[in-house]
Amino acid sequence: MSDTPRMVAHGGNLHEAAQRYGIGWETWIDLSTGINPHGYPVPPVPASAWRRLPDDGDGFAACAARYYGAPDAQHVLPVAGSQAAIRALPALLPPGGVAIAPLTYGEYAPAFAQAGHTVVPLDIGATALPDDVTHAVVVNPNNPTATLVARDTLLRWLAQLAARGGTLIVDEAFADAYAQARAESLADAVDRGGLVVLRSPGKFFGLAGARCGFALAQPGLLATLRARLGAWTVSGPARHAVRHAFEDAAWQAAMRERLAAEGARLAALLSAQGFTPHATPLYAWIADARAAHLQDALAARAVWTRRFDSPASLRFGLPACEAQWQRFASALAQAVRVIG
Repeated sequence: MSDTPRMVAHGGNLHEAAQRYGIGWETWIDLSTGINPHGYPVPPVPASAWRRLPDDGDGFAACAARYYGAPDAQHVLPVAGSQAAIRALPALLPPGGVAIAPLTYGEYAPAFAQAGHTVVPLDIGATALPDDVTHAVVVNPNNPTATLVARDTLLRWLAQLAARGGTLIVDEAFADAYAQARAESLADAVDRGGLVVLRSPGKFFGLAGARCGFALAQPGLLATLRARLGAWTVSGPARHAVRHAFEDAAWQAAMRERLAAEGARLAALLSAQGFTPHATPLYAWIADARAAHLQDALAARAVWTRRFDSPASLRFGLPACEAQWQRFASALAQAVRVIG
């Protein structure tokens, strides 16, 4: 038996779907991710961004600190997508019990288990964490269920874990898109011991291909993480794109308004077909015993979604244009009839 860890399944695997169903890649509507389909219009990349090594003295961390509301640049570490931090952090924390929601972003549990931690289920409604829990991971809002944990609850859990010498990791990858999630953010509290906040411009700004993320925490932990990850983790072109996106407040305000309307449209479309959606402005999630059949019926109509098994459920991202909205509405109605 091989000891090689298995890859975690994710959305965005459109070429795999095209091959499986024998439908040309360019035909599909990809709703399998929660990435904003109206990505930030990155201005032309200067030649120096390609030719020079990324320079930590360029103010990039300070720009991120201003945007996220972190105390200062010393509390922000740019990383090659928050995925890099997710894989590296567990080995930097003392082994213990780590509480993770049974259905959440799938990279956390295997990363902690591989580093020698014991993964236990996180009860989102708990007032206090069990005594045998040293660390906890909260994706806020949760991916895929859209559950949002209140800031007061997170701070209470942080105090409990910090007293045990543990750490609370809060993944706020989808928090940028709407005010309620931003209000619950702990980005401004990362000067407290035992707290790590992960942020990603890939979702709201639609810059997933830049592979850029940020770890927010006390400087000592970030120095250890930086040493683990090595130099030049975020490329010059990615820094250029994300810096412009962070500084464009007008685009952000307009996009939040647009995504609020489109997220509501997606939820209404699913509700009209008899589902009960749990939604953020970027995606909607439905739990339904027929999820596998619904995904298959939609795929037969070149619409790709993200399926989860426990519970049986589907997550839907946003169509990219009006033509895709119309196609999706028609395909959904047909698929629902097919699965009964």
